Amino acid sequence: FDISVQVSLSSRVACVGENGAGKSTMIKLLVGEIEPQEGTVWKHPNARIAYVAQHAFHHIENHLTKTPNEYIRWRYANQGEDKESLVKVSMQFSDEELKLQKTPFEIQLVDEESGKISKVKKVVVELVGGRKTNKSKEYEYEVKYANSSVDSGEYLPQKTLKKMGWEKAMKAVDLKIAQRSGLYVRPLSTKNVEKHLEDCGLDREFGTHYRMSALSGGQKVKVVLAAAMWNQPHILILDEPTNYLDREALGALAGAIEDFDGGVVMITHNNEFCSKLCPETWVMDAGHLETKGDADWMLKQDTKIEESQQITEVTDAAGNVSKVKQAKKKLSKKEEKQLIKKIKSKLKEGLDLDSEEEEFAFEKELI
Repeated sequence: FDISVQVSLSSRVACVGENGAGKSTMIKLLVGEIEPQEGTVWKHPNARIAYVAQHAFHHIENHLTKTPNEYIRWRYANQGEDKESLVKVSMQFSDEELKLQKTPFEIQLVDEESGKISKVKKVVVELVGGRKTNKSKEYEYEVKYANSSVDSGEYLPQKTLKKMGWEKAMKAVDLKIAQRSGLYVRPLSTKNVEKHLEDCGLDREFGTHYRMSALSGGQKVKVVLAAAMWNQPHILILDEPTNYLDREALGALAGAIEDFDGGVVMITHNNEFCSKLCPETWVMDAGHLETKGDADWMLKQDTKIEESQQITEVTDAAGNVSKVKQAKKKLSKKEEKQLIKKIKSKLKEGLDLDSEEEEFAFEKELI
């Protein structure tokens, strides 16, 4: 089925429909747990997404001997990386990608002293984990080459690595960096986690001194929500959040969602709960999607994008401001032909391409 959805920091979306209508499948596509058969799922490289599954207890069922405080500190102990991030299908390499990774790729190297350009064929064996922005304001990723004695410090542009079959590995690096930046907001200490659990409605006594096996169903859900929110996510996705919560806890969750600065998507059968919180509704019916409320942007998306003021910068949880690359206008066939002719002429004369020309040349396999 052909479905298009969009989630931003201002989203408040309720996803409703009968069992088996495809709600959870769509959410799994959004979070990267499964891959689409056709089409793409785009996520900002620095976005942090928290996902609380329908059967929320699966997040903690292997840690019932820990206290809630110990569990959160265990989960984010590796420099803020979330150990509970799923080994997602969308992060596993396909056979075609593995073949590309093993194929030598011609890379253009520039000598910094002389400015001389040389071309060599190399194979990347792994992405080391570093990322930087080049002069064209595009990301480059730190790589290790096959048969190289140099462990770090060598970078390749995003578009080159994509052609070499490393797109998913770049997304994994983006995810780690995004998760780590959430840690900079506050240290992972017992005291901070205790305060965070209290803010999520779990008394200090239960948060720090009780094993999770001794907690009630409602208290466990509070632990799962608190753990998901620890690294300051930009988007929160909740699958049946009202399960196991009493009326008082539901009221507190509703208040927290109203005050939350990020985007929220929730699957719920509790119409009273979602109707007050979510001006936008996605109605799933046998794999088909109907949008209601504030989702009218979908009906006139093209004109709206043209007319609306574009966002030029975003601020992450650590207060860092980064520029957002504006969407490029789609070229007509005539404009494409003219640009191809211009690029070929520049290449023939040995002239440098600007970043947009270079990106277009890669797409059209001119270089």
